[in-house]
Amino acid sequence: MTTHSRGVSATIDPVKLDRLAEVAIKVGLQLQPGQDLVLTSSIAALPLTRRIVEHAYKAGAGLVTPIFNDDEMTLARFRYGADASFDHAAGWLYEGMAKAFANNAARLAVRGEDPSLLSAQDPAKVARANKANSIAYQPALEKITGFDINWNIVAYPDLAWARSVFPGDTDDVAVAKLADAIFAASRVDVDDPIGNWKAHNAALRSRTEWLNGHNFHALHFTGPGTDLTVGLAGGHEWMGGASTARNGITCNPNIPTEEVFTTPHARRVEGHVTSTKPLSYQGTLIDEIAVRFEQGRIVEAKASRGEDVLKKVLDTDEGARRLGEVALVPHSSPIAASGLLFFNTLFDENAACHIALGQCYSKCFVDGASLTQDEIAARGGNKSFIHIDWMIGSDKVDIDGVGKDGGRVPVMRKGEWA
Repeated sequence: MTTHSRGVSATIDPVKLDRLAEVAIKVGLQLQPGQDLVLTSSIAALPLTRRIVEHAYKAGAGLVTPIFNDDEMTLARFRYGADASFDHAAGWLYEGMAKAFANNAARLAVRGEDPSLLSAQDPAKVARANKANSIAYQPALEKITGFDINWNIVAYPDLAWARSVFPGDTDDVAVAKLADAIFAASRVDVDDPIGNWKAHNAALRSRTEWLNGHNFHALHFTGPGTDLTVGLAGGHEWMGGASTARNGITCNPNIPTEEVFTTPHARRVEGHVTSTKPLSYQGTLIDEIAVRFEQGRIVEAKASRGEDVLKKVLDTDEGARRLGEVALVPHSSPIAASGLLFFNTLFDENAACHIALGQCYSKCFVDGASLTQDEIAARGGNKSFIHIDWMIGSDKVDIDGVGKDGGRVPVMRKGEWA
């Protein structure tokens, strides 16, 4: 593949790549002068990560600490690692990250890994490694799901990922197409990306205000293979787009984002639901998920592909079979309109309504910043070592808001805002 300066593929527009880096710092994080930044990235995403570091220091960052991973090194572990090693994770690293966040460091992740990296590896080892990592990551994850700090995730068009999305194209063409799709979804293919994000955040805010005004007791999803009632937590609050973290900084955690989301009641989910897009989870593709809930808990689970990994995920801990998030996304979102399946949750979750297994966001409560863990649990907030989003929305799914008195208000019809 031809490349030019600083290792960027000639098929990736360097101007838009630089805009994405700038948006990550100025919109995604709103990084403050003097604030440290903990940055994780794959080595494949180095061209974007270097630009992000430049923009961070231009914005006055204190210290940027990059932490890298690599697909080949990950595979080496599964091919040659001792069996006992799959029950271990770098707890010391995550404790250090949690300490940095406690000292107000911002968090940024650059995604772009091969979605089927571990598909040929032993699913039991994959599940053990995932579980060990989830447990070790908890101290840092709590700071993120608790919205203690400003954080953000962006994506880079890695070749292995591009091959998955565009399998019929040459490498150069696949990377170019994925880059263009990322830039469009991330709103950096326009002349004024920062102004565009301001308008987009305002539109999402109007949706959250409408939902918060209704203060629904539950949401009822109906569609092919789906008849699901998701109770909403007591004192829940809808959020979307830009949000203010506990440290007072307003950030856009996900770029791209098209969702408005809140906290379900972990013990008030009933019925069955079928996924509408595959879930790419830690290098495994899980497709055609079908689950049934009773009193908030998944009591039956199937998948046409990756079922063994799904079932091991559900056994991670008590909270893994319960919901920690419900999110609404119109079917006409730019990501859905692209017609692409990204095999990457950051994008695919913004193409469809979705639910998340596991840990809730304590921020999604009225005055969430002042609530204790016990108070969050009493209101129905879920606790778990995992947080995994999967897509349940389409142009065939209707959603009603259900009041405490049983009254119903149309929220979505055929995947669009009613």
